Amino acid sequence: MVDVARARKLAVRIREIVAATLETQVKDPRLGMVTITDAKVTPDLREATLYYTVYGDDVARQESAQALESAKGVLRSTVGKQTGVRYTPSLTFVADVIPETTGRIEDLLAAARAEDARVQELASSAAPAGEADPYRAPRTVEEDEGE
Repeated sequence: MVDVARARKLAVRIREIVAATLETQVKDPRLGMVTITDAKVTPDLREATLYYTVYGDDVARQESAQALESAKGVLRSTVGKQTGVRYTPSLTFVADVIPETTGRIEDLLAAARAEDARVQELASSAAPAGEADPYRAPRTVEEDEGE
């Protein structure tokens, strides 16, 4: 039977262990400002996927990805020692796309705000196409006509 809560707890613990190990034990000069953002463990606890972000340009991202791949063995052995599970999960590092996505959303929102301001400016100086009061006034019946 699969215990999803156990997998979530193990994922959190693995994320903490890997982040601390990257900060204290991994001395690779290619490793930049890496932040482990999330971790997911399969229900059978055999594979762990770690999502990370890197502060910097594309070159820093590529070098950090290479450094993480080369440090995978040290990180996995540290995870195995500190978690105490029967089978140490294999680690897979995936670059997190959330910062790029949020940047794209911010750009789209700025463009939408600019377009709204332009439409508001056009609407403020606009005049009706027809009469000023396009609705017909109800007909009033005068008392002379009825007699």
